[in-house]
Amino acid sequence: MGIQKGGKFDVDIAIGSRWRSAVDTTEVVVVRAPKEGTTIQCGGLEMVPPGAEGGTSGSVHPDYKDGTQLGKRYVDEEAGLELLCTKPGEGSLGVDGRTLQLKEAKPLPASD
Repeated sequence: MGIQKGGKFDVDIAIGSRWRSAVDTTEVVVVRAPKEGTTIQCGGLEMVPPGAEGGTSGSVHPDYKDGTQLGKRYVDEEAGLELLCTKPGEGSLGVDGRTLQLKEAKPLPASD
C-alpha cells in the first residue's frame, strides 16, 4: 500500500504494479514501466494503488471521457509506458497530462 506524501504516492510505477482510478471503476496493470518518474492518470486525476485509503470520489473531467476497454493495452511512447486495462471505466488514461493511445494489434504473419 502506498503512503501519500505531498499529494503523491511513494509507490513506484513498476512492471506488474496495479493501479485504480480515483474517479471511476478503471483498474490497470503496468506492462512496461516508464523510463523516469511520472504520474499516471485516469479521468483527469492521478491513479492510486489498490490498497490506498478512500474510495472513488469526484467525477471524470470532460476532456478525459473516452473510457477504457477491458483487455486493451494503452501506451505513451514518450514516457515509455504501457498499461493493460483489467477493469474498464468511463475515464481515459493519461500520463503527465497526455492521453494514452490504444495500442494497435500486430498483424499475424501469413500462413500460406
